[in-house]
Amino acid sequence: MLRRLLIGFGLLEIVKPEPVIAACERIGLRNPGEPQPRPLALAGARLEGLVFVWLLVRGRQGSTLVSGLLGLAGLTLVLVPRPIIDLSQHLVYANTDDLELQPWVEPAARLLGVLYLTVTLLSRSTGEETSKDGSAESEKPSGRVPLPSR
Repeated sequence: MLRRLLIGFGLLEIVKPEPVIAACERIGLRNPGEPQPRPLALAGARLEGLVFVWLLVRGRQGSTLVSGLLGLAGLTLVLVPRPIIDLSQHLVYANTDDLELQPWVEPAARLLGVLYLTVTLLSRSTGEETSKDGSAESEKPSGRVPLPSR
């Protein structure tokens, strides 16, 4: 269920990132009408959505590099969000000195880090249903040669 919800959010970010960015600005800024986004802002939001969808759909077959980078970003946001907030503002907005952050931006950034870590962990699980005997059902052969029984 959570996997599908996050895939849906990722698809929304890919197709229509403007409402997501506008919502984040309304929540995180005291002056949400003043940001001057760079053209990179939409591409960055779409890239984030693409990473979510890629990792959650591909699962273990997805890129370990992308998964590792998202996990590292998530851990950094959880532990020390301020440098990431400053960096992202400079990448996304042309007028960073004019922006007034709400006091809850750092806790919200930590929650975003938890979200990134959740996506990373969900991408490592296969998403397959388990059968009654506890083994995972898979239509793909494992590639292992069975040992003869005695």
